[in-house]
Amino acid sequence: MSVKPQSDWDPRSDLVLSDQIAAYDAVRRHCPVAYSDFLGWSLFRHTDVVQVLDDHETFSSVVSSHLSVPSGMDPPQHTAYRQLIDCHFEAARVEAFEPECRAIAADLVDGLQRGREIDLVADLARLFAVRIQCAYLGWPDRLHAPLLEWVRKNHEATLAKDTKVMEAIALEFDGYICDLLAERRVNGGPVPEDITTVLLRERIGDRPLSHEEIVSILRNWTVGELGTITACVGILAHYFAENPAVQQRLREGMHLLPAAIDEILRLHAPLISNRRVATRSVEIGGREIAAGERITVIWASANRDEAVFGDPDEFRLDRLLEENLLYGRGIHVCPGAELARLELRVLVEELLNRTRWIALAPGRQPITAVYPASGFAALPMQLS
Repeated sequence: MSVKPQSDWDPRSDLVLSDQIAAYDAVRRHCPVAYSDFLGWSLFRHTDVVQVLDDHETFSSVVSSHLSVPSGMDPPQHTAYRQLIDCHFEAARVEAFEPECRAIAADLVDGLQRGREIDLVADLARLFAVRIQCAYLGWPDRLHAPLLEWVRKNHEATLAKDTKVMEAIALEFDGYICDLLAERRVNGGPVPEDITTVLLRERIGDRPLSHEEIVSILRNWTVGELGTITACVGILAHYFAENPAVQQRLREGMHLLPAAIDEILRLHAPLISNRRVATRSVEIGGREIAAGERITVIWASANRDEAVFGDPDEFRLDRLLEENLLYGRGIHVCPGAELARLELRVLVEELLNRTRWIALAPGRQPITAVYPASGFAALPMQLS
């Protein structure tokens, strides 16, 4: 029987939650493979994270008792589902979405007040995330408000690790999907030819996708899109306000945006972590991890590792793309990476083109998000 390790840090301490990025930097430098009761083994160095991502046999993604398609699966099961999902993010489909995405971004930016304080998270980031999510999936506008409320409740339950509430919230989301599926199953009724409709016709091997599989796929897409896109928009706007020289440089050279957005989101990760479980005893960074123990990959630290990036706070546009773990790596690399890049580029283009300047609201401080979220819970800003 293995002896439970002593705790090296407390991920839920006020010190950590008040500034996650700085706290993870500090842990990486003095205890890069750290144990806590809350997260199990947390990995902070780039090389250790890459080791886990590249070895799915030793580090399994099956970390939940609930169905999670495909992120909570390992090969060979993962492979077929991933192929099915990847086809919905093909380059032609993503490129075709740009005009609709731009119309949404322009409408939201035009609706922001100028010269007065706004909360960029509530007034832009969350609204943009939910509108583009529904637009890409072909979902009706009536889902905007309940989806925003669902994400808020899901985050609170996850932070509290309240499994009963999490199960109730999952069932609430299932209800939204059930309604959409029911509309598409009505015999003879007109139905939109959207991704949800297509999933009803998809097959795995010799059978159709089950209802539970479709709901899991759509739930994963929704959580991933709404949470991370919201965080990304806040992080980018805050960086522009805090770094006026970079803001001016990008206003004068929009062609730099793709590299700049990836770099800013390397500096401040929109997704803090992911989970794995060890399938066998393994050594990482001089620490012995037993079979069955939980592992937390800390993206927000690995992408700031001095051994790979030098000064982690230095803004550079010549980074090697493969070193940036913003969208993951290996078999679980984000299938919607290029869609997210398009959405963020388009929004930033519209934000810069339709404003003269982006600044923090005088005398007001942002409220940072707390684990498992990243970015900002509130971001008082002024646009001119």
